[in-house]
Amino acid sequence: MNHPLDRAVWNALTTRLSSFTTPESDAHAVRIDPEIGVFLSAADASPQSRARLTALARLHPGAGMVEHSDGPMADVLPDGVPVDRRIALVQMTCAALTPARTSARAPDIAFETLTEADAPAMLALATLTRPGPFRSRTRELGPFVGIKHDGELVAMAGRRLRVDGFTELSGVCTHPDHRGKGYAAALSRAVVGEIHASGEAAFLHAFADHEATIAFYRSLGFEVRAPMVYTILAD
Repeated sequence: MNHPLDRAVWNALTTRLSSFTTPESDAHAVRIDPEIGVFLSAADASPQSRARLTALARLHPGAGMVEHSDGPMADVLPDGVPVDRRIALVQMTCAALTPARTSARAPDIAFETLTEADAPAMLALATLTRPGPFRSRTRELGPFVGIKHDGELVAMAGRRLRVDGFTELSGVCTHPDHRGKGYAAALSRAVVGEIHASGEAAFLHAFADHEATIAFYRSLGFEVRAPMVYTILAD
């Protein structure tokens, strides 16, 4: 378990995203600011790490933990904190996008970089479509890009975790009234293209039982890398 993506949450929150962790986080366990996300992670299974993990889970309820399903940290959980549920995920990576399908009759899909002024609309869209944990300040992990129709945000995609050599595609969602127009693919390609241009590979997490979602990302050039488990702690 030496690959940086095997423990993407821990590796991100102790390096490139360390500025987003709570003041109580330390070398034994870390918790992302609850207004930004849900992630919680421990350094190892030592008593010191378990104690700090437990303290952070109790101080900031409703945390989520993502670990490699076959890894040594999969069952290292806070003591005495109820588990709401555990969900199987797949982690997917993309080193190169597949060629985009284009049509001479299809107009280019216009999108824009979203700003702080779009934060309420981003939260509303994510709350409606539930692409994964999204909080009032999640956009700060971006940038995010979006598509608007008559001034209303109807689709978006952005970045989340960052580890050595990899950046996560996240928050991909489309309003139900605007699905089937290629918005998710266009925005995902834009974000992944920028990740690749920076010299990194892209990765993401998807629900293991969402076959259509996995097939969609495969069509863009992603492949399943590893099985993961998402543990949601009770509020």
